[in-house]
Amino acid sequence: MINGHTKIYGILGRPVAHSLSPAMHNAAFRELGVNAIYAAFPVTDLAQAVAGLRGLNIQGASVTIPFKEEIIPWLDSLDPQAACMGAVNTVVNRQGRLTGYNTDWLGAVTALKGRTEIAGKHFFILGAGGAARAIAFGVFQEGGRFTLTDLDMPRAAALARDLGGEAVTLNDLAQCPATILINATPVGLAPDVEGIPIDPNLLPRFTLVMDIVYRPLTTRLLREAELRGCAVIDGLQMLIHQATAQFELWTEKKAPLEVMSKAAYAALGEVEK
Repeated sequence: MINGHTKIYGILGRPVAHSLSPAMHNAAFRELGVNAIYAAFPVTDLAQAVAGLRGLNIQGASVTIPFKEEIIPWLDSLDPQAACMGAVNTVVNRQGRLTGYNTDWLGAVTALKGRTEIAGKHFFILGAGGAARAIAFGVFQEGGRFTLTDLDMPRAAALARDLGGEAVTLNDLAQCPATILINATPVGLAPDVEGIPIDPNLLPRFTLVMDIVYRPLTTRLLREAELRGCAVIDGLQMLIHQATAQFELWTEKKAPLEVMSKAAYAALGEVEK
């Protein structure tokens, strides 16, 4: 029951109406009997939104596109890992002091480890935004190597320099020895369901393809990859595991993974695999 003691959490982004985070976190609150709610907050002014977290005593927030990097100057402090990545996807409010964390990298690492070893493997990452930063950090932390590309090559070069990887143009992919591909761009996200971030004819060189897009769950990239014999990881896997880490930061309780996973697939109208 919502009352005067109900804690409030939410997601800051633009757009956010499509987010599955409310379904996952509210299911977890119900399962554990936590007096809290989680809502989607479409943000038009980030500075005012962050001030609102303090002013309304909102206990925590997820941060999504396009604010994962932009929010950093508005916070009071950063977790060392988030500072290293230069991207924040989680804010914790402790008595009015806002600290930024990043759980995206944990979500990516957990999703990948369900299908492959990371140490010693070479990953090719499409994109150089906040999600790509988290994934590259996770790969590096686990002993893997990464090469990345982006339409904004100076941005890609900066990310590679910051996190110990290499930046190349997509035309140079043929010379890259990577065997695992990760799409960390929004290409393929509904309504552009036929969008694909890479020439499908380049996919056979990869043994595993992961897409962070989850609407639709089976993107064109994943369909084309499966047709060419690649193993695939859908975008919900990273999303679910980063959400459980957020829940534990906010509540200091063990997240109900199965409940959150079922809620995410149900909200998407899919059957859990």
